[in-house]
Amino acid sequence: MKPDEDVQVLVERPTPQGTLRARPYNRRWSPWIVSAATVACIVVFLVTMYVNDCPGRSNNCTARFLGRFAFQPLRENPLLGPSSATLLKMGALDVSKVVHGRQGWRLITCMWLHAGVVHLLINMLGLLFIGIRLEQEFGFVRVGLVYLVSGLGGSLMSALFIRSSISVGASGALFGLIGSMLSELITNWSLYANKVSALLTLVLMIVVNLALGILPRVDNFAHIGGLISGFFLGFVIFIRPQVAWLNQRRGTPGQQTSPVKRKHKTYQYILWLAAAIALIVGFAVATVLLFRGYNANEHCSWCHYLSCVPTKRWKCNSSPTLCTEIQRENTLNLICEGTNKNATYIIGDPTQDKINDLCNQLCS
Repeated sequence: MKPDEDVQVLVERPTPQGTLRARPYNRRWSPWIVSAATVACIVVFLVTMYVNDCPGRSNNCTARFLGRFAFQPLRENPLLGPSSATLLKMGALDVSKVVHGRQGWRLITCMWLHAGVVHLLINMLGLLFIGIRLEQEFGFVRVGLVYLVSGLGGSLMSALFIRSSISVGASGALFGLIGSMLSELITNWSLYANKVSALLTLVLMIVVNLALGILPRVDNFAHIGGLISGFFLGFVIFIRPQVAWLNQRRGTPGQQTSPVKRKHKTYQYILWLAAAIALIVGFAVATVLLFRGYNANEHCSWCHYLSCVPTKRWKCNSSPTLCTEIQRENTLNLICEGTNKNATYIIGDPTQDKINDLCNQLCS
């Protein structure tokens, strides 16, 4: 893939605010890691826009008054952001570069990139609503671990299924936080007063967001991978001790009838062990398959419907319908999105109609 080629960007859709909270048997933590992650994503986006420098490449930028931070034309990026070529340069997830270029670091860097202001804003709101609540309950170490591991799990799943597009966004990590909330509810079942209501709320939240992930240009595989990773990790690090054991340690009178020897219940130990094994085996297998160039679609003919379902209103293929222009002085470079077609023209001051005609000829 050439550095200046424009490719389709799949963004990861975020999740809404979580509504569950376990009983505060433990101390309440002051959240800061979620805020730090939010600031980091915003800074990375600003750096990406500075590197993109749309006015230096094209005469058709959106919000040109922003200077170097102006957005790509809306017909190229409706999310108000940089070009896909810039995202690729900054570390977007691209399978060919990960496998053949040995650029495994893209599995992590793509988590901090966003395709536009709209994508960034919704993702960061989701992170603040979900992450702060969890961090107050469990602390920055455990929440930060869930965020990073889930994001990596989402990237691995995406890389195994998405072969012709690049992917950016933090929604895989956000879905991991949602998945960890579900496993935390299961493993600490006895601590919740409204168990069934809490379970149905979380399940409904997950189902609705995964269903919205079948829209085009949304990387639902990253969502699924992040959700599964966070779900298993929640059993491992969000386990809470029995209430009777805590009361015994604190010497609370009238709260127990007999001494409690074990800190956790038997089913909690079983879930902990099973989840830890599933995590280790799953990540090891996925990593080996990815770097061996494994294409999961070849062994699952229907799996692509998990990320996009074609309808009369939209198609799911990556066939280009747009092209991107890069103009420098008297040179006009056109790139047909999603293919290897590109052409360079020597032209003085091309009109938009002329550019459209050349695009139609190139992409036809």
